[in-house]
Amino acid sequence: MAVPRHEKLLPLRGRGTIRVANGGGVTPSINRGHPSVSRSRGCQFRVNHAPHGLGSSGGLSDPELPFQGRSFFASSLFALAIAFHAAPAAAQTPEQRAERVLASAPVIDGHNDLAWAIREGGGALPDLTQNTAALPLPFQTDLPRARAGHLGGQFWSVYVPAELHGDEAVRVTLEQIDLVRRLVAANPQMALASSAAELRAAMRAGKLAGMMGAEGGHQIAGNLAVLRLYHALGVRYVTLTHFKSLAWADSSTDAPRANGLSDFGRAVIAEMNRIGMIVDVSHTSDATAAAAIAASRAPVIASHSGARAVTDAVRDLPDPLIRALAAKGGVVMVSFYRGHVSNAWRAWDKARTDFAARVGVKADVYGAKAPAPLVAWEAEHPAPRVTAADVADHVEAIARVGGKGAVGIGGDYEGIAGNAPEGMSGVDGYPALFAELARRGWSDAELAGLAQGNVLRVIEAVEAVARASAGEKPGTAALEE
Repeated sequence: MAVPRHEKLLPLRGRGTIRVANGGGVTPSINRGHPSVSRSRGCQFRVNHAPHGLGSSGGLSDPELPFQGRSFFASSLFALAIAFHAAPAAAQTPEQRAERVLASAPVIDGHNDLAWAIREGGGALPDLTQNTAALPLPFQTDLPRARAGHLGGQFWSVYVPAELHGDEAVRVTLEQIDLVRRLVAANPQMALASSAAELRAAMRAGKLAGMMGAEGGHQIAGNLAVLRLYHALGVRYVTLTHFKSLAWADSSTDAPRANGLSDFGRAVIAEMNRIGMIVDVSHTSDATAAAAIAASRAPVIASHSGARAVTDAVRDLPDPLIRALAAKGGVVMVSFYRGHVSNAWRAWDKARTDFAARVGVKADVYGAKAPAPLVAWEAEHPAPRVTAADVADHVEAIARVGGKGAVGIGGDYEGIAGNAPEGMSGVDGYPALFAELARRGWSDAELAGLAQGNVLRVIEAVEAVARASAGEKPGTAALEE
């Protein structure tokens, strides 16, 4: 949410903010678990008690406790607010600006693979109220770090491997949907949402709001009824492919089979539009992405990708696709994976993988827990540094082509083998990126759009297309292999 020009938001050192108008009055601002103060023209102060939570989105109204202007408590708070806000907003450090903006507009992240990481670790639900980084099998996600990183909304991936087909792919997808629902039910600070309005409401209540995304068209097993049932269970986007091409859509990391989209692929897009499910073109080939963008009546996203002009990775989008996606009102949600954001790291990783193949060990584990030959190799060949500045380069490259309304955040935490940029190792890392962009001149409104406004606009547009399609009959197309 942009801060009006005639107002300033003053941070209370991690205890929320106070909004000060140019005329000297203080009005309440959303506060995460701590009181905030307001001062009216009649010199009356109010303390707003916001629920303790992970973040908020503007518009939360809390009970007010009036205090008279001569109250020592109110006077002290007002003096404290003035002291903190003596400097104009422009004089704040980039880090302070990032914290201030994200306190009002917490991040909605497009992709997190926590559900599959839990399954790979044995399936037991972790205690997300504790820092999970120190576990024997560490995670990048937990509620304390989400709070610190101003993560307000998350698309939870219900990924299953592309090697699964048919009934098995559907069964495992249902198990992953159930895992996410059980995880949310076990944590009162979390909530599942089925619409943009529910996302906003959950964030206003201080919860980590969530939707689900299926990461590959193989998960519908060539059946539109399965697609509809996923939607009924809370899945709100489908990535058209994963690592393998399908008979109806092609992957960026496999040989083409459909040469874009088949007739059934276009029927999938039409049905997603009809029911209000977002089309996701991360992982797809350029031809499939272009065909999907052209076929969709609603905006399209790339839930965890980057700009190929910056990093030569097939998982990143070239400028023509960014331009086409933006023209349809879509959003590219930038991945934090080092291999998506840094050419130098990609070259290092290829050399590492080649070495692993020569000595006969797997290359999918990094750092101290990697096979001994790789630990020794990494010691002799340190990885190139990757920082928030590298991610910011992708954000800005997408914005230059598609506009600042065409970019969002899709960190891909839990799906990147721990390979996030320095200072962004977990979900507490978002402020580092926003501080870097503030340093580069992004306005508060632009930062808020990147954090959540742009993707909320897409969700609402997809919902509008579904409402306009209410009279259409469900699709009955069948896949012909």
